[in-house]
Amino acid sequence: MKNFVEELRWRGMLAQMMPGTEELLQKEMVTAYLGTDPTADSLHIGHLCGIMMLRHLQRCGHKPIILVGGATGMIGDPSGKSQERNLLNEETLRHNQECIKKQVAKFLDFESKEPNAAEMVNNYDWMKDFTFLDFAREVGKHITVNYMMAKDSVQQRLNGTARDGLSFTEFTYQLLQGYDFLWLYQHKNCKLQLGGNDQWGNITTGTELIRRTLGFENEAFALTCPLITKADGKKFGKTESGNIWLDPKRTTPYKFYQFWLNVSDEDAEKYIKIFTSLEKEVIDALIEEHKKDPGMRVLQKRLAQEVTVMVHSQEALDAAIEASNILFGKATKEALMKLDEQTFLDIFEGVPQEHVNRADLELGIPIVDFMAVNTQIFPSKGEARKMTQANGVSVNKDKVTLDKVMTPDDLIDGKYILVQKGKKNYYLVVVE
Repeated sequence: MKNFVEELRWRGMLAQMMPGTEELLQKEMVTAYLGTDPTADSLHIGHLCGIMMLRHLQRCGHKPIILVGGATGMIGDPSGKSQERNLLNEETLRHNQECIKKQVAKFLDFESKEPNAAEMVNNYDWMKDFTFLDFAREVGKHITVNYMMAKDSVQQRLNGTARDGLSFTEFTYQLLQGYDFLWLYQHKNCKLQLGGNDQWGNITTGTELIRRTLGFENEAFALTCPLITKADGKKFGKTESGNIWLDPKRTTPYKFYQFWLNVSDEDAEKYIKIFTSLEKEVIDALIEEHKKDPGMRVLQKRLAQEVTVMVHSQEALDAAIEASNILFGKATKEALMKLDEQTFLDIFEGVPQEHVNRADLELGIPIVDFMAVNTQIFPSKGEARKMTQANGVSVNKDKVTLDKVMTPDDLIDGKYILVQKGKKNYYLVVVE
């Protein structure tokens, strides 16, 4: 079996671990868990590093548990946040949990008959009937306020600029997360918690709670991955339009693929180690090939392919590549017509838009008028005529001639027309 810690180390996925962690992992099959926040019905790529840690863990022969924080999701976590999170009801949490499991099942084997089959648990199941008095007696007495106050996540909120300070609810978060670890240790023989490095304080509270509750001979361990950033120091995974989600309804596979394809050379070299399961020899060879001719973007292409297939499917990758060719290569009208509306809009995001009245289109508009009167694609009818005669105008990827009349038959998805002027100038005409 591979050494899990060594696997994380060469991939740049190891930030901190408690002494004895590596020895434990080499000695026996270890059950380890990672918590995820169920406040949305989809994970986004900010969650991927943690999920990949669990994937490598299982591939190294250990047992992964993914914990959906149904109870803690009702409270919020102060780690790195300046405000409390929105609280969710149980129905929403259960829905989100099911959606997340479907996504994680693409990374982890939940169906295996082997002892290291993945599991998903929800801390709401053991917290919902836990009274405040029980919690105070069984958990609160073991961890001092001094210990809790010393945590960086608490200090940042207390000394930060947040107007409302730190609520008692949030202050107790580390105890709740600590109790999760204790419960899993007792009921699932879970000895290791994984997480992002911002979780180190909460995770070590759990190891401390286990020792103080069950006796100091009961050892539990912690291991964290670094917080992923971009080469320019900005937060990974965020774009101007928001998160890059794993759910294709929230982020189309085309847009997902484009995100990875457009990362910098420096980031591609880092991300291909973190977000794929490719072996070290393969990645080293790709890096060498990329350095010989960076313009070919070998790393970005392979990264985008691997992650898109893993999160979506080979079919989704093929469709994303075909969609990319519509904008950047030679594509047919048939390829354009096959696109769903959201992918179509994603491809032509930022392309100048013109608007045409549907009633005018139903009467039929000569192509020159369409481009120079009904829209401002050309500044004059003369220029529109001249370029059309020179075979320089396409409608929906088909070259047009001067006798072309625009009608509703030219609509894509019942409301769009794509006009191309020359090789690179696109205009999206929206018919209303």
